[in-house]
Amino acid sequence: MNLINNTIVQFVKILPKSVVYLFAKKYIAGKTLPAALKTTKALNSKGILATIDVLGESVTTKKEAITAKNEILEVLQAIYDNKLDSNVSIKPTQLGLLIDKEFCYSNVKEIVRKAKELNNFIRIDMEDSPTTDLIIELYRRIKNEFENVGIVLQAYLKRTIEDVKQLNKEGSHYRLCKGIYIEPADIAYKKKQEIRDIFMKDIELMLDNGNYVGIGTHDKYLIEKSYKMIKEKNIPNNKFEFQMLYGVKENLRDKINADGYKIRIYVPFGEQWYAYSMRRLQENPVMAWHITKSIFTFGR
Repeated sequence: MNLINNTIVQFVKILPKSVVYLFAKKYIAGKTLPAALKTTKALNSKGILATIDVLGESVTTKKEAITAKNEILEVLQAIYDNKLDSNVSIKPTQLGLLIDKEFCYSNVKEIVRKAKELNNFIRIDMEDSPTTDLIIELYRRIKNEFENVGIVLQAYLKRTIEDVKQLNKEGSHYRLCKGIYIEPADIAYKKKQEIRDIFMKDIELMLDNGNYVGIGTHDKYLIEKSYKMIKEKNIPNNKFEFQMLYGVKENLRDKINADGYKIRIYVPFGEQWYAYSMRRLQENPVMAWHITKSIFTFGR
């Protein structure tokens, strides 16, 4: 089955981008900021929160990083002007992390300062394993100056439980997800259940320490386990939220919302939609199968 799934993903990769976009657009808000604002407004109307993300990462020039920074500043202002209930997620490599750490720090600091002025919050996304230490270091520096910032950790990395223990000492604002990047087995858990188990251990460690936690998962098993833990530990609603990706398991999203829990949807947009879509296909080959099936049945 894995071989079939991987073959399907490879097939989708050779399709024209215009064809892939027809089907991948279910998982992105669009290519423009107005499209992202429209999507966010629709979510808010259902009582659902959002985090808007300008797609892109691993820029190679400072000019590209500055352009990305300015786009993010524009997003923050648009959220404020439109009175939307959304924060913003940023990727450090999009802001120059791999070009110059100090340059990246300056860009992120400007974004977080702007967010503070507008009473908003910035989530620093985690990227692939070579950047983990750099991103945690960046988060710590920014957090020493501002309170309106949080970090993402990936449960499948074997180091994460120790990272949680250290970051707990400083009081942190987390999003925990399983992890999406393809990592070697010596540093990352690979089996489905062992990832689930360590995910719940991380969540428990975060909540027991009194931190705010974004529980980022589409796994019904983990959501039900989290429900149980929250009830058993009597965790107040202002200490956690559930988080999901746009266009994924919307029925489950709506159930969480109906159950009275905060749910935040990751709303990605931008011209860099293709790389994001391909990474999601690798994470979830079933999505690639749906695209392939749609292509061969389209117009019948």
